[in-house]
Amino acid sequence: MKIAMIGTGYVGLVSGVCFSDFGHDVVCVDKDPGKIDRLNKGEVPIYEPGLDQMMAKNVAAGRLSFTLDLKAAVTGADAVFIAVGTPTRRGDGHADLTYVMAAAEEIAAAASDYVVIVTKSTVPVGTNRRVKKAVHRANPGLDFDVASNPEFLREGAAIDDFMKPDRVVVGVQSDRAAQVMQDIYRPLFLREFPIVTTDLESAEMIKYAANAFLATKITFINEIAALCERVGADVKEVAKGIGLDGRIGNKFLHAGPGYGGSCFPKDTMALARIGQEHAAPIQIIETVIKVNEETKRRMIDKLKDLCAGSFNGKTIAILGVTFKPNTDDMRDAPSLTIIPALVGGGAKVRVTDPQGKREGEALLPGVTWVDDAYKAAHNADLVVILTEWNEFRALDLKQLARKMAHASMADLRNIYTAKDAKRAGFTAYASIGRQGFVTAPGDH
Repeated sequence: MKIAMIGTGYVGLVSGVCFSDFGHDVVCVDKDPGKIDRLNKGEVPIYEPGLDQMMAKNVAAGRLSFTLDLKAAVTGADAVFIAVGTPTRRGDGHADLTYVMAAAEEIAAAASDYVVIVTKSTVPVGTNRRVKKAVHRANPGLDFDVASNPEFLREGAAIDDFMKPDRVVVGVQSDRAAQVMQDIYRPLFLREFPIVTTDLESAEMIKYAANAFLATKITFINEIAALCERVGADVKEVAKGIGLDGRIGNKFLHAGPGYGGSCFPKDTMALARIGQEHAAPIQIIETVIKVNEETKRRMIDKLKDLCAGSFNGKTIAILGVTFKPNTDDMRDAPSLTIIPALVGGGAKVRVTDPQGKREGEALLPGVTWVDDAYKAAHNADLVVILTEWNEFRALDLKQLARKMAHASMADLRNIYTAKDAKRAGFTAYASIGRQGFVTAPGDH
């Protein structure tokens, strides 16, 4: 199959590279000359484990290329995937479809033979029908179908998710389009991974419903964690106890400082707006959005308690700023709420993150970037674990405590225990939803 991938952001690049690894001929298109130049030099503009090697292999095999020329990429393609951004629209919370509709019109102008135009971007229900109308309006004589093929890629594990998916969702209106999509995903079909073929609207809704449900699980356990702190329970034990129920499952039940990233914040917001627009408000999701913001702010209060009620004049070490490990993505990360509050409160903030500096430098003014956790902790009053990178899971806690002016830790990912911290010489330790000693530096 010949495939054109419009957009070389996270979804477009990972999908294009993986399709080429299936054996298809893939041309990835972008309007950014700098990005295409870097890709043609073999540089990957995002951090995703294993993507650079897979990309190099398929470029060398002649199955994968990058271009600014959309018309050349679309000409002769069996399918053209739209994988452009759908950010939250300012003012109303809806997904901004500007880039999607612009891509549809450009594809219509470039195509001449039968083609399936596939929306891979996360889009509100009804968007694929809008795409169909826009393409027909721009090129009335074009023989084409539209399809919805939402992505379910976890940043940091995207290649594995693409190659070994829980399911592939395809929304179509014709058997012909369904066959094209089956041919594209043939390697997965042959290995009997579930392929859910449905209508356009259901495919669009599956994506939003899935992300909203996962965001709800995270928010639920974060609220349970807050209650555990008040009543003396341990949220890790609670999560284990409920997660063993097959109807609930143990994934996304890890208490933390709130969800972030490229999907959950914008998708929950968009789903809430869709519900309101259709007079069927999804009150659970509206509450999830509100509670997630409150969770981030509650973390600030937790840190303030460890700083004797004030950040002013304190030196605080932050371990991890990306929204999750194994990615450089900073979008809606809890760090973007928490760190500015520290800086604004008069703290001197040192930050370390294996991949976060490239984006974080512009997003987090007023902080000092260092190479590792021990440099960050030097003469610090508080060390805060914000992202559970592997580098922070195996710290020498004794060495860390010795380097600090006041050996206080806020473990916002529950990596360690109060016993671990006390044994290592910490005099204050707080985690989320668990019991443990919490002593303000002034109590030393």
